[in-house]
Amino acid sequence: MNPAIDLIQSLLLVAIAPLVSGVIARLKAQMQNRRGASVLRPYADLLKLFRKHDMAPDTASWLFRFAPAALFAVTVTAAAFVPVLHASALFGVGGDFILLVYLLAFGRFFLMLGAMDGGSSFGGLGASREALVSALAEAPLLLALTSVAILTHSISVAGIVLFTLQQHPFQLSAVFVFALGALVLVAIAETGRIPVDNPSSHLELTMIHEAMVLEYSGASLALIEWASSIKLTLILALLIGVFAPWGMAAGASLVALALAPLFFALKLAALTIAIAVLESSIAKLRMYQVPDFLGMASALAILAVAFTALMR
Repeated sequence: MNPAIDLIQSLLLVAIAPLVSGVIARLKAQMQNRRGASVLRPYADLLKLFRKHDMAPDTASWLFRFAPAALFAVTVTAAAFVPVLHASALFGVGGDFILLVYLLAFGRFFLMLGAMDGGSSFGGLGASREALVSALAEAPLLLALTSVAILTHSISVAGIVLFTLQQHPFQLSAVFVFALGALVLVAIAETGRIPVDNPSSHLELTMIHEAMVLEYSGASLALIEWASSIKLTLILALLIGVFAPWGMAAGASLVALALAPLFFALKLAALTIAIAVLESSIAKLRMYQVPDFLGMASALAILAVAFTALMR
């Protein structure tokens, strides 16, 4: 496919990420009988942070300032592997779903290093909790994507998307059902949403992501917040592409390419509404309950892999 289209859809994913976060925050506010901020508020916050002075603790090393840039770079790179408007990707290669998983893990690793390098007790607390969530979430994420890859006979995200796009919506197998369940649970943990984490909480007993970024300010904090929004939008786009890509362009048809953004926007809106409803309806889990939550994701992912063996 034309590399220009692949580049445009990757840049689109990066550009709309703050808007997705803003829409979720606005919907949650309205469901809780609050007016809420504008959906464009995240863009204003990013601009404000980029204009502010970037400060660092006296005890921090170069790693503290390098971590946000590394996190943002690997997250943007990961976004280039996910089809959005067309069943192809800018950096699509064989086995890229494995690279996608570990790019996200690599970004998390740098954020944890930066949090600990800041010297704050909250940073160490958040990093240790993030390491726990990461260790429990990576296996079911990789297993679920592997089961879908085996079923579709494709080892790239774009190939999986193209296979699903060519299927009838009611002809999908049980493997997709179990893999979808596993990926939904993992997506909640990976993006730090309720019930695993609360992105709007600043209580030291419950913080995970927010505890790691308390020492950051200015452009560094802007890069971290933007990367978090991109990661959320990326994973939502991955769920759409792998399990509900219908409406995405499969060829070079101008009509299909023109309609693809509309279909993607509708599906993305449905997922944002689902997130807002979920987070307004349930409470955050206690930390010792998070392994049980991600254990369900592991069980579903293992069932997905087992069903691929039974169906061969």
